Amino acid sequence: MLVSYKWLSEYLDLSKISAKELSDQMSLTGIEVEGVEVPEEGLKKIVVGEVKECIPHPNSDHLSICQVDIGEEELSQIVCGAPNVKAGIKVIVALPGSRITGNQKIKKGKMRGEVSNGMICSLQELGYSDSVIPKAYSEGIYYMPNDAVNGDAVFSYLDMDDSIIELSITPNRADALSMRGVAYEVGAIYRQTPDFNDEVLKEDTNESAADYISVEVEDKKEVPAYQIRVIKGVKIAESPLWLQTRLMNEGIRPINNVVDVTNYILLLFGQPLHAFDYDKLDSKNILVRRGKLGEELVTLDGETRKISEENIVITNETVPVALAGVMGGADSEITEETTTVALESALFDSLAVRKTSKKFNLRSESSSRFEKGINHATIGEAGDVAAAMIAKLAGGTVVSGRSIGSELTVKEVVVSVTVPRINEYLGTSLDEAAVSEIFDTLGFTYTLDQGKYTVTVPPRRWDITIEADLIEEVARIYGYDNLPSTLPKGETVAGSLTSRQLLVRKIKSLLEGTGASEAISYALTTEKKSRQFMMRESLTTSLQWPMSEERSVLRMNLISGLLDDVAYNVARKNTNVALYEIGRIFYQDNDPKKDLPYEENHLGIILTGNREVKDWETKETPVDFYTIKGMLEVLFDSVGLADEISYEATKANPEMHPGRTALIKLNETIIGFVGQVHPTVAKEYEVPETYVAELNLQAIVEAENDAFVYQQISKFPVVSRDIALLVDESVTSQELIGTISKHAGKFLQTVHLFDVYQGDNIAEGKKSMAYSLTFVNPEATLVDEEINQSMEKVEKALVEAFNVIIR
Repeated sequence: MLVSYKWLSEYLDLSKISAKELSDQMSLTGIEVEGVEVPEEGLKKIVVGEVKECIPHPNSDHLSICQVDIGEEELSQIVCGAPNVKAGIKVIVALPGSRITGNQKIKKGKMRGEVSNGMICSLQELGYSDSVIPKAYSEGIYYMPNDAVNGDAVFSYLDMDDSIIELSITPNRADALSMRGVAYEVGAIYRQTPDFNDEVLKEDTNESAADYISVEVEDKKEVPAYQIRVIKGVKIAESPLWLQTRLMNEGIRPINNVVDVTNYILLLFGQPLHAFDYDKLDSKNILVRRGKLGEELVTLDGETRKISEENIVITNETVPVALAGVMGGADSEITEETTTVALESALFDSLAVRKTSKKFNLRSESSSRFEKGINHATIGEAGDVAAAMIAKLAGGTVVSGRSIGSELTVKEVVVSVTVPRINEYLGTSLDEAAVSEIFDTLGFTYTLDQGKYTVTVPPRRWDITIEADLIEEVARIYGYDNLPSTLPKGETVAGSLTSRQLLVRKIKSLLEGTGASEAISYALTTEKKSRQFMMRESLTTSLQWPMSEERSVLRMNLISGLLDDVAYNVARKNTNVALYEIGRIFYQDNDPKKDLPYEENHLGIILTGNREVKDWETKETPVDFYTIKGMLEVLFDSVGLADEISYEATKANPEMHPGRTALIKLNETIIGFVGQVHPTVAKEYEVPETYVAELNLQAIVEAENDAFVYQQISKFPVVSRDIALLVDESVTSQELIGTISKHAGKFLQTVHLFDVYQGDNIAEGKKSMAYSLTFVNPEATLVDEEINQSMEKVEKALVEAFNVIIR
């Protein structure tokens, strides 16, 4: 909610209270202030000018040379490219040396050979958003009123010298979604009573609204209040400047004098209104009912909406003319030809409005207020003030009476509380005089009997229904900062991390120790990226109303997000990147009983560039498959899973290099993959040669890790034997080491691959692999006979299993 300090000052005396002080006090009493903005800040030397002469530029088909009166003795020549510039209008002029939005400085210069002493400005160039500028001026300059004085600063005319206070309204304080509600709140803070100078309604008693239109409401529970006033003889035109600027500062686009009044009342009362062109309704009967299948309505935004039974609609007894509480229909909108206005003021069921708004993705100021709640006591009053203003600004006449379809009787809410109860809750020592003063300043009527307050809550504060609500009001106005501070009582319990949290922290520390930095990527991505690097089949989980196509579905891998991070770095010349991410991915099974996706915690790692940078004693060394595999082995070894992990070459993942990718298995269960990103995929992401790994971290957490067993270093000597094998190149080192470990006996301590060779003197399709085997007996010295027996068993097993040749 945007609150104009100037507008608020019309209802309260704020002459001694600055906008900054006001915002601070509102934050202290429970309504958070997001910030205070003065639109004119950063702008200077921008004045009113009058175009006295306007001729086409001789060297351009779209520029004009204007002679402008800026309040000085001589006219100032300005070259302007706006299509709506002409002689006889008053405009906004940025003088030489001025600053417009974006801190852009305007200088005297030449345009196509003609001198230009400044700029004739549009509202955009003063910082106004395209969404709030009147459509008539959205493609050109803005016309100032004829009574604006040439040479005067424009800021006061446009209310740019106002302070706009942005409030963050919580759902329980929807009463503050109106200027009147804010005025009561500020009045309570500063012990003032707001004085509202609403337009007085004058009716033409010669005719009645019932003569023009009748209203029927099908379900009065869904539409507890619905009434229409009729204003005849209106002339549609632009609203006066004060109303336009007030709406623009509140973030609403001015349309015309009738529609602008409905938006003004929306801000003033928090009561949504809708104005119909009476003649375009083609009926004297209004029926409010549920929609029917097959019905359609073209709304004010030009979109065709297919209506269903969950939508409440306003009809001309035959076809829908508006979506109740959300948006009107294009066929009955107010246009320049409108002469008679049917003004709707109503209350609709908040859930029905919410469903309609969500279905059509139509979030509006009106729907928001119906959803959060409005003041039931001012539904009719808001319509009366609006009708009076339309009659004044559009020159019309208000027909007497209202055509009523349903009417709401507001019931009083009475809540009781005692002073001891208040003090018990707040830890204060307030007396009856202090509590009475707070209720008085809030505008709550009450009776006091033997220390018990019976409070009648005004309808504008529909959030107050129980004793605790009253106590909260006392605390707010008394001042949260005035409440006494006390230390908590009771025993404290030391907190601790779960085993999962400890393991995740350990993994993070290990990866950072290997040189990787943590990354946090978006969980939302494109559908294409979400389906890359998948570890299992899954449906896509899509958002119903995504903010953009790039963030429309939930991810099913971490690698695509990390590739985006690498691409971002590489594009900025940071070519040596090592990142990891721990986060959730989202699988959706084809099960109609499950609405929510299954979340699984994953670990992703990505490397590109060099692992060793070039310096005076070191050659640069690029990362490769074994760099990232080594990081994983450090991780598995540290968490006690090294003996249960195996790697298996795979070509199944189309996003990975078919010759440099392996599945990672925990025992026989696949828990991830590691390898090089396929060159075509790397090209799509605009990254160089890149290596990645993704693991199901949840499976690692749930695995039973082997406990670390510390053994004393043997005092007996260690014996090493080397063995060189000629094998088929398809045989993996993992298979060979597994066979060696299985048959070498209990004294084998380690197996280390120290050489791999292919080339001269090695047959095609073969490779030579040399291993060093280390043996130790912790209880005695090993003799050659024992070692020889172990080596013979190993050689025999290797020959039988892989047909190796011992070299």
